[in-house]
Amino acid sequence: MFIRSERLFLRPIWAEDWQDLHAGLSDEEVERNFLRMGWPYSPEELRNGAGLDPRLPHFMVTLPRGNHGVDVLGMIGMIQIDGQLHLGYWIARDYRGQGYATEAGRAVLSLARTLGHRHIVARHYLDNPASARVLRKLGFSPLAVDGARAEAGHGLPVLTSSMTYTVDLGVPSDCDDDLGGRPTRRAA
Repeated sequence: MFIRSERLFLRPIWAEDWQDLHAGLSDEEVERNFLRMGWPYSPEELRNGAGLDPRLPHFMVTLPRGNHGVDVLGMIGMIQIDGQLHLGYWIARDYRGQGYATEAGRAVLSLARTLGHRHIVARHYLDNPASARVLRKLGFSPLAVDGARAEAGHGLPVLTSSMTYTVDLGVPSDCDDDLGGRPTRRAA
């Protein structure tokens, strides 16, 4: 599955991407903001991690350039955690502050609607206000501050707090109809 947005090209993660992923994930600023991420990832784990659930797609976020060149900006995708659908993403340091996370997020949320997902949550550490801004631009609303808990960063547990956000992706379409042809509607 591929997605083209205004400036970005989101494409599946391939085994050959392991070097770009490893470079991006090796940046301490990127890695320290991951929630529930096992660290460190070896090149073998990255090479073998490309086969993902098609209803929970992950994408390389790329910026096409002339002459078939491409810059890898980061990664975005959906995952299941404790029975809830989560949006997760990271953008490489050199590409932050340019709206790429928001643009990629809009594209993935649109795909999530198409795939039939109706509710998504996302979290960020409280010391990461940039992610809070991205999530608000994407229509997420703050839900709760999660208490301090041990998270692994470079293999060392640290106590930190995070904020959980939620977004409702809207009413089902007629394709979701299970009432004999009558459109279904949900209260807003």
